[in-house]
Amino acid sequence: MDLLANTVRPYAWGSTTAIPELLGTEPTGEPQAELWMGAHPGAPSRVDRGGGDTPLSEVIAADPEGELGAATVEAFGPRLPFLLKVLAAASPLSLQVHPDLVQAKEGFTDEEERGVPVDAPHRNYRDANHKPELICALTPFTGLCGFRTPGATAALLDALGVDGLKPYADILRARPEDEALSEVLTAVLTADRDAVAETVGAAAGAARRLADGDGPYAGVCAAYAGIADHYPGDPGVLAAMLLHVVRLEPGEALYLGAGVPHAYLDGLGVELMANSDNVLRCGLTPKHVDVPELLRVVRFEPTEPEVLRPRTTPGGEEVYATPVDEFRLSRHVLVPEGEPRLLDDRTPQILLCTGGEVVLREAGGPDGPGGGSELVLTGGRSAFVRAGERVAVSGGGTLFRATVAL
Repeated sequence: MDLLANTVRPYAWGSTTAIPELLGTEPTGEPQAELWMGAHPGAPSRVDRGGGDTPLSEVIAADPEGELGAATVEAFGPRLPFLLKVLAAASPLSLQVHPDLVQAKEGFTDEEERGVPVDAPHRNYRDANHKPELICALTPFTGLCGFRTPGATAALLDALGVDGLKPYADILRARPEDEALSEVLTAVLTADRDAVAETVGAAAGAARRLADGDGPYAGVCAAYAGIADHYPGDPGVLAAMLLHVVRLEPGEALYLGAGVPHAYLDGLGVELMANSDNVLRCGLTPKHVDVPELLRVVRFEPTEPEVLRPRTTPGGEEVYATPVDEFRLSRHVLVPEGEPRLLDDRTPQILLCTGGEVVLREAGGPDGPGGGSELVLTGGRSAFVRAGERVAVSGGGTLFRATVAL
């Protein structure tokens, strides 16, 4: 077992207090947006096996099969296939989509051949991998996810009563669903920013009025108005109005597949994803927006977001089921007098404590804990467990377990 030293990413949308409160540290006054746990080259965790802090990525590269196990290496190559984060949003993240695996490989190869520097601001593909992801709420959490049906969005735009939105409502009613969504999103993102700012402002004002009432659009309009407060005049506000507003209670989760537009708005959560940093942005950001590439990747189909609740196994592990192999997220809610729980050791794991105190103990045999070493995790602390290393967990706290779904 290795205690992880992790990097906090200070993105502007991050909370100044949520991650420090989780870790029990003093706030710095600066935003602390994401706590990264894993071996992504952008901010790998560090471990100390007697020779000082070493990036986990280097440890794995030195002995992939020993750290990850033969099955994981055979399936995904000699790298940890997932990245675990704690995400703390105080303001909306960019509206974005992720490519599928084929699109990511094609896009990465194209930019490599054209000599686009991997750290260039206009680079779309930082790697050749896809980025399906799962967010599990630790506090009440709000986000946008997936297109509403065009008819439902047209009704919302009618309720806002803004003249500049009427052409979009007409398109949403007149075209087949995929064409309607594509045409409206394209029109919003390619419009002259100054020209569309007036419509964005009027739509935001109308959303605030509806949010103050008790009508059917009050809840979603409160979310859209909040987005507009952070991004006044941004065309992404209109793009956001095409999407569902999703609210998660602690312990609930949301899975996001390729091509599904989404944005996180506020809250603290555990996020698990394939080990990738490929993001195509639709708006709500000062960063690069590549509209043609975005439109190639977006799946223009209405979807109904599915809020995931964990399935409890006979051993007490609560599993969040997703349709990907690169990662698997589960949770153990441990009580002080409970029996230790032996974890499956076939794949590499990152264990994250999000509250209380959890004891990790090396297990001496197939039937339970032995006299091996111990590691105690408190809020926000995490550990890497190599494939083949038997660990039992106990204590009084909540432990999230990230591993591979093989």
